[in-house]
Amino acid sequence: MLGHFAHYKNEKCEFFPCHKFEDTEEFNCLFCFCPLYSLGPSCGGDYIYTPQGIKDCRNCTKPHAPDGYDYVMSRIGAVTEAAKINIKKLDEKK
Repeated sequence: MLGHFAHYKNEKCEFFPCHKFEDTEEFNCLFCFCPLYSLGPSCGGDYIYTPQGIKDCRNCTKPHAPDGYDYVMSRIGAVTEAAKINIKKLDEKK
């Protein structure tokens, strides 16, 4: 972890902890909504797809782990690239 800004814990949140986690002292709430969700199968987390096709990340602790910040930041370029591709597709439809 790089610095203090890379970790935030909100114990007053009504959902804390939102995932099963052995040591809540290390639980990181910084990425409450995972920025890697949109990567689908290449996010690297522990997820399933529901019968309705919704990605269910309730078993994933990757962004909440002590090294979660570093992991998310290592993959954020893929999110940016995916967004560029989606924007291009939308522009082509116009």
